[in-house]
Amino acid sequence: MPNSFGITGVERMSDDSESPAKEFGKEIKYAREAESWSQQQLAAKLLCGQPYVSKVETGQQLASPQFAEQCDRVFGARGVYARMRQRAADAGNPVWFIPYLELEREATAICGYSSLFVMGILQTPEYAEAVYRAAHPEETTAQIKKLVERRMRRRELFDSLNPPSLWVILHESVLWSGVGGAEVMRGQLAHLIAVTGSPRIDLQVFPTDAGTPARGTPFIVLTRQDSSEVLYTETYTRGQVDDSAEAVSDARAAYERLRADALSRHESLSLIRHTMEAYTHEYHPRVPQRDMGEVEFQRGQRRRMRRMGPRVRSFRRRPRP
Repeated sequence: MPNSFGITGVERMSDDSESPAKEFGKEIKYAREAESWSQQQLAAKLLCGQPYVSKVETGQQLASPQFAEQCDRVFGARGVYARMRQRAADAGNPVWFIPYLELEREATAICGYSSLFVMGILQTPEYAEAVYRAAHPEETTAQIKKLVERRMRRRELFDSLNPPSLWVILHESVLWSGVGGAEVMRGQLAHLIAVTGSPRIDLQVFPTDAGTPARGTPFIVLTRQDSSEVLYTETYTRGQVDDSAEAVSDARAAYERLRADALSRHESLSLIRHTMEAYTHEYHPRVPQRDMGEVEFQRGQRRRMRRMGPRVRSFRRRPRP
């Protein structure tokens, strides 16, 4: 399985001796004690609860972006804690993946095509865990949990003041892949339906009966604030950011063809609901036959073939008087 990030979110654990959350928490504690404030006093200034401050300081929880921004305001740090917190969130990722994360946070639009898994930023914790366990069976439960938490933190992108628009095309085979089992897939499909309620998120399904897709491998095209575009692709071992005009133009053309051949948003949601219902009623769902006329024709053909065979009379013994 490819060591995927932006598209599937399958990254390895870092070997850091101390977690980034603990390092960030220590800095907050030092700043608080320098002001001679108690945790309760700091919590009141940050408009949050004291237990939350305690969890942040001890590293049990990585602070939210809003918490870091409030710390900058309270301590007069001018963005120091926001940047520190972002570095903590990015820690553990390979160096070559950091540029993509920065592009993702600064993008005005993200267009992705997924042919293997649900796009990483739309995965549920249970789905992400199943993907990680398949990719890294040697990792411990604690390590997998940290990977999933890191994966979920990328959702903060849509909590920002100016979130990007996200347009995702999923190949239909992704819906029927059975990742993690029927229950996990039901939860994942329900999440896909829920997120499309956001005006910033659009979702289409490329149906299996549409033929060969314009591009077989997953990719993402990001639009930057200056309207320029960047292509992100993945190989077996790493991801790659490419801003060359030729690569971006080719990817954009392929994406437009995929979008043209995909189901409409309404049809896509209907198919996702149908798939979710199939997972509810049977453990191993099958791709539904769309052309029922063809199905009836084949049934008729089978009936006629049976009639053409030799007829053998059955004999019953008459009861003896």
